[in-house]
Amino acid sequence: MTPHIRAIVAAAAHAVLSGRKVAGLYDHAADRHLRIAAECRDGRLQGMDAVRGVRFGGTLPDLYDEGEQAFISLEADGATARGYDRGSASFYEARISDRTIQLYDHERAAWFAFEAQLAEPG
Repeated sequence: MTPHIRAIVAAAAHAVLSGRKVAGLYDHAADRHLRIAAECRDGRLQGMDAVRGVRFGGTLPDLYDEGEQAFISLEADGATARGYDRGSASFYEARISDRTIQLYDHERAAWFAFEAQLAEPG
């Protein structure tokens, strides 16, 4: 998975699993804040990657990234999301705890950490 796809998957997973709006994301591996937002309502996710200037989203479990023109699946189970990035032909697993997202990228065989900035307190 490319770094920007990992980031949108992390934001999407947090929005889906927590039910809260993600207003931004901190990427610990890149040591920088990302302008990525995501919101999920009634099984429909909408998101924006302002750095790339592209939208992503769709009806779960299928998400579409306009920038890569590729589909990503995302299936939620408790505090874990799993899926497949068709663009890189790789699987992933994401786990959330409070504002933290841990994402395992099977292609890289590595964990990546993100922290969600939420749109509303709570």
